[in-house]
Amino acid sequence: MISYSETPIQELYSSEISEAGVRVLIKREDLNHPEVSGNKWWKLKYNLELAIKQKHGVLLTFGGSYSNHLYATAAAASSLGLKSIGVVRGEETLPLNPTLTFAQSKGMRLHYVSREQYQRKNDPAFLDELRQAYGDFYFLPEGGTNEMAVKGCMELGRKLVHEIDFDTLCIPVGTGGTLSGLVGALHNNQRVIGFSVFKDGSFLESEVGRWIDPGAVASWRVETRYGFGGYAKTSPALLEFIDRMQKHHGLPLDHVYTAKMLFGIMDMIGKGEIHRSQKVLVLHSGGLQGVSRTNPAEPR
Repeated sequence: MISYSETPIQELYSSEISEAGVRVLIKREDLNHPEVSGNKWWKLKYNLELAIKQKHGVLLTFGGSYSNHLYATAAAASSLGLKSIGVVRGEETLPLNPTLTFAQSKGMRLHYVSREQYQRKNDPAFLDELRQAYGDFYFLPEGGTNEMAVKGCMELGRKLVHEIDFDTLCIPVGTGGTLSGLVGALHNNQRVIGFSVFKDGSFLESEVGRWIDPGAVASWRVETRYGFGGYAKTSPALLEFIDRMQKHHGLPLDHVYTAKMLFGIMDMIGKGEIHRSQKVLVLHSGGLQGVSRTNPAEPR
């Protein structure tokens, strides 16, 4: 299967953190693989194993034109000698942007559909139409969230619990698969806060809830205050925060996911919403291929 590199834990130091009496540790999963990084590695792990076991030679998935998921799927398929098809929302625009250029360089066939057609991405009838056009394939939903992805993220959660002592785990949330898996792995004295990247992330609680293992004992919630106006939206304050984290801490963040999460954490610390003596573990979930502020990445 695709290789995995062990990743470091980076502690974040600042006057705000020190005054609040908390610790903030960042698990740098963005460094686990050069192309299939962050939570994508874990979401794809068991999907790739199952695709190969079932003797599928082709992966098909969905994403927008700056999709982290398309990027990672194309790279993973290429490394395993599989073909890949990316169903892309919207019309083809030439020259291709860096994300789609990379995907195509890895052998991914790009199939463009209208935004209306894209809404049928989970419709069995639409998937049958794609099978008639391309033959048999292993289907990966948008963002990669399915039962196999949750299984991989639960494995990541068990790894974190084994390696690190923490009270609260924080992650950004797009499709909810990563959060679902992590909750299933934590202990009953631990909690998970997922930071929504949408303007209104209230729908995420039901999405996450349907994937969580019935035996899960950790508490969890979705924090919706730090969406910065909507998916891939930003602000001068968020961009300044990204620059400050890079300059003072050597910590690269993307404006779609990880920056919103860490901005929220620091704001909550400043407001006293994270209590003294708490040890906060932050999962850096990758997505840095989409760091351009004008080229948003896609849901995870």
